[in-house]
Amino acid sequence: MSNRPKVACRSTTKEDACQSKKARTTTTPVELKVLMNHIYELHKGVRHMVLFTCNKRYSEQTIQRLESQGIPYLLQPAGQQNLNVYFGRRECLEAIRLIVTRPLNELTPEEDFILGAMLGYDLCAQCERYCKRKGQCEGKCQGDCEECINRRSSSAGLLPEGRKN
Repeated sequence: MSNRPKVACRSTTKEDACQSKKARTTTTPVELKVLMNHIYELHKGVRHMVLFTCNKRYSEQTIQRLESQGIPYLLQPAGQQNLNVYFGRRECLEAIRLIVTRPLNELTPEEDFILGAMLGYDLCAQCERYCKRKGQCEGKCQGDCEECINRRSSSAGLLPEGRKN
């Protein structure tokens, strides 16, 4: 004999049981699953700081989750319906407080570069993005044309690859 308690079931068919179970099950929105993954990575040391953008309707749940785990955060409106939530190490957030003083699309190329590096984005991609934002190649050639390579090299006092003095 089994020692497990017996559970009374109100449904009479398998279909009724499935529908009843679905009604009790709540699904977690994808945005909150992403948040939970970011928090996991933060706790594991994969990241020191995170920028999480979500719909404002999830702001209360986001803040509750961060506060319940003692994670410091900063909030920044991002358009009409979204919210940027920066969270992670305090020293990183203090730097963010000084750097991000306006919407992200209004940051200088230097501020954008620093933010990307702090968020752990690919450093080479950040360098390429920085050069584009400084107007060196205007994004048309992705910085690979000879003119852009020469312009970058000469402005740094370097010779283009393959050329020697």
